[in-house]
Amino acid sequence: MKSKASTSQRMIKHKHKAALIITDMLNTFDFPEAKQLQPRAQSAARAILKLKSRLKAKKIPIIYVNDNFGQWQSDWRSVYNACTEEGRLGREIAELLRPSEDDYFVLKPKHSAFYSTNLDVLLDYLGTQTLILTGIAGNICVLFTANDAHMRDYKVVVPKDCIASNTAADDKYTLRQLKEVFKIPTPKSNLVNDGHWKTKPQRK
Repeated sequence: MKSKASTSQRMIKHKHKAALIITDMLNTFDFPEAKQLQPRAQSAARAILKLKSRLKAKKIPIIYVNDNFGQWQSDWRSVYNACTEEGRLGREIAELLRPSEDDYFVLKPKHSAFYSTNLDVLLDYLGTQTLILTGIAGNICVLFTANDAHMRDYKVVVPKDCIASNTAADDKYTLRQLKEVFKIPTPKSNLVNDGHWKTKPQRK
């Protein structure tokens, strides 16, 4: 009879030291500032999609962490369907970043991806040491998640073109906080590769 541990190891499809976290990009955009945030979020979504595709090819796990919209029994399909209903402001972004069947999905009740969720357990299961944080809003949920990740001793990177806040000033403030307070690097997403990143592109 094979041990429980060996069975568990076989079940881990994406064991890797890095993980891509996509925060709140499946969104109905049903809030007062939505029309201000949506165009900036759409730009970030395009960058996230490119980054996701590149990291997925390297077997890096993709983890969607999303608000539950007050629905504690939701799964990612329920959230996705709600966001892609006719007339939803977030429809195009949700369709662009539709989770794949082998992606992970964590529901969160508050701002941080760690607060009252199973993210800690999942990251431990995957052997994750480095978090690549993306999503909205940069100055709220992404910043709060980065703070909690920092306190848990994860290595963190936040690609500057993969987050969006209501205004450019909000993003600038967030990126300054990440760099100056937490010493978290914020390179462009094309410089993030396999859990590592460069401050400048390599010369050809």
